[in-house]
Amino acid sequence: MNFLKYILIIFPLMLSAQIEDIKQDTISEKYLIIKGDSVPRTSIDLDEVMLLHKLKFDSRKDRIRYLILRRKTIKVYPYAKMAADRLDSMNVRLATLTRNRDKKRYTKRIQKYIEGEFSEELKKMTRTEGQILIKLIHRQTGVTAFDLIKELRNGWRAFWYNTTASMFDISLKREFDPENEKEDYLIEDILQRNFQSGRLERQKSAIDFDFYDLTNKWVHQKTPE
Repeated sequence: MNFLKYILIIFPLMLSAQIEDIKQDTISEKYLIIKGDSVPRTSIDLDEVMLLHKLKFDSRKDRIRYLILRRKTIKVYPYAKMAADRLDSMNVRLATLTRNRDKKRYTKRIQKYIEGEFSEELKKMTRTEGQILIKLIHRQTGVTAFDLIKELRNGWRAFWYNTTASMFDISLKREFDPENEKEDYLIEDILQRNFQSGRLERQKSAIDFDFYDLTNKWVHQKTPE
């Protein structure tokens, strides 16, 4: 799985408010204190909570498959999130550089850092973990690993990495497609449950889809696979 180390080397490295109850006549009103000013509020902003359906499986085999997929997804998600974070950081930094030589030097330095930091862990990934990682990179960035490499390195390297990956039955062109692939929907289900539990740090998908619509499709309507 040496090729997996190249997947990530392309990525570099409130307001405080207080609610008080203030009595005025006989009406209790909530006030939001902002830098000494009292602003009446009739509601309090809360973090969005997604209501998830209760997990049910048609067979013991399906349950085991889900648990295996959950273990692998939880393992590789932090790397996909890191990829998205590094891409954002790299783009911000590169935008401040004007000379191509400085851009190449910066990119090379970040590549060495990422490779030294994560390559050993990536080498330990199984084939299925590597494929989940490829799909999650697409979920987090909106771009396939192949296109990221093609854009930031060159087309030949992207072709070569994809050819090498195909020897392990892994495609760097693989997209995250929960609308048409049930496994991808299950991966999203796993992510949402672990976001809510706090086990994984939430990062919004760069791919547009409605999770509830997907649940109706894959769970409630029992769409044939």
